[in-house]
Amino acid sequence: MTVTTTSWTEQARAGHADTWKMIGNLDVDWDEFDSEAYFDHNYGMLRPDDRQIIGIVTSFFDDCRRRYPDTWLRHAIDVGAGANLYPALAMLPFTSEITLFERASSNCSWLDQQLRKPNDSWWQFWSEMALDRDAYGKINDPLDLLSRRAHVTKGNLFRLEPGRYDMGTMFFVAESITTREDEFQRAVGKFVGSLRRHAPFAAAFMKNSSGYRVGNVNFPACSVEEDDIVRALAGVARDVTITTVDSKDLRDGYGGMIVATGRKMV
Repeated sequence: MTVTTTSWTEQARAGHADTWKMIGNLDVDWDEFDSEAYFDHNYGMLRPDDRQIIGIVTSFFDDCRRRYPDTWLRHAIDVGAGANLYPALAMLPFTSEITLFERASSNCSWLDQQLRKPNDSWWQFWSEMALDRDAYGKINDPLDLLSRRAHVTKGNLFRLEPGRYDMGTMFFVAESITTREDEFQRAVGKFVGSLRRHAPFAAAFMKNSSGYRVGNVNFPACSVEEDDIVRALAGVARDVTITTVDSKDLRDGYGGMIVATGRKMV
């Protein structure tokens, strides 16, 4: 194949498959990310796979509250928030401040706009969260509350400050920012490392992802399975539960989704 474009982003936009080999996080222009296209495709309506993920994550956080009723988790973080509000909504009943941590300028702008005027589809996600879960059901206007508790911070995952946050989420990030396994492992470590000791967390991953397209641009991915996530969390997390979520029709080039819940070890 002859490639006449000069940058990786230009090659990816053109769809050249050979550009996926060993693409690191720094090789990608993340400001090319089309937030609106990503939202429309993934979160314009509640999908069955997200319904299952919501059940896993909210039940985990709700159970943490029942086990430790006197613990108030002051500051939460959603790492790589992207064009997605439901991880932050999943933490909303348990924390007074949520940092939406995001690298792409396009996603930061989208998140700011959504906090001011959220899309109606988020009510579908919240209704699922509030189903038979008192901590969520007690909140009458979650989107208004989120707009007051959440703020957007632009930053690089690999430069997260350690030991700062009381709970955290990271959905479809570590495996979706690089093709390199070492960077995937480091990204998971940086996420968990940003939490305080014993902090609860939930993370979601695309299984066996071969890359993905958003709008007119292709983006790289690291193909991971359950054992890769177990290895990434070993030594930094405890009480880890790994759950595989059936998902087949979101896009080409993946083999389902994986959810990990647990607590920061040290």
